[in-house]
Amino acid sequence: MGSTQNRQGYRFRDAWQALQRLRADPDETRAAFEIIEALSGPGVDKMFERFRRTAMGKQVLEEKRELLAVLQDRETLSALPEGTLGHEYVAFLEREQISAEGLVEASETGTDRYENLDEDRARFSLRLRDSHDLEHVACGYGRDLRGEAGVLTLGLAQGWNHGVGLIIAMAYVEGDAEERRLIREAWRRGRRARWLAAADWEALLSLPLDEVRQKLDLGAPPVYEPLWSAGAPAAAA
Repeated sequence: MGSTQNRQGYRFRDAWQALQRLRADPDETRAAFEIIEALSGPGVDKMFERFRRTAMGKQVLEEKRELLAVLQDRETLSALPEGTLGHEYVAFLEREQISAEGLVEASETGTDRYENLDEDRARFSLRLRDSHDLEHVACGYGRDLRGEAGVLTLGLAQGWNHGVGLIIAMAYVEGDAEERRLIREAWRRGRRARWLAAADWEALLSLPLDEVRQKLDLGAPPVYEPLWSAGAPAAAA
């Protein structure tokens, strides 16, 4: 039986099935994307309308920027001075054995959500996707289970999404005291920080991380004990 969709565009059955897969395998990034997509509803449209009214949003849309192309140029980014966002981003990818292309692949859930959007909305949605690992580095969260909860919570504090909310609720209920503390702190950081969806990531890549965090009002990076899933590269090290 196919999935059902209500008038708000929520697909609860799809979200529930994907949530069970994510609980069974925390490394299944595609399941997380499926949850977020199934429960996004009108939330992305509201974020886009806010984005296009900002000076940065107007610039991104007018210049038809494609953040993914910039992030795929590892040679240029790794040549930036050590300590800059771009250099540390490449180091993060290598350490975690991931890539910008891998995030794209994980986001391909079998639906045509980007094809159904107009050009500007698609550009904004793709920018949100492609900036995810940049946010890990800028905010100081690792790619471990607690770090993922932290970066998702920070983003949730800046723009509500029912799918992300469901993932964080699961992490909070099923996590330990350390994870719950990190989630609460990430929420407060997100409320204080500048809106990351409208960050000029292209310009920030060449700046030292401390300066990036200052410009985005992120404060100091969090201090926490990473918690790795069994299948994570760090767990095998």
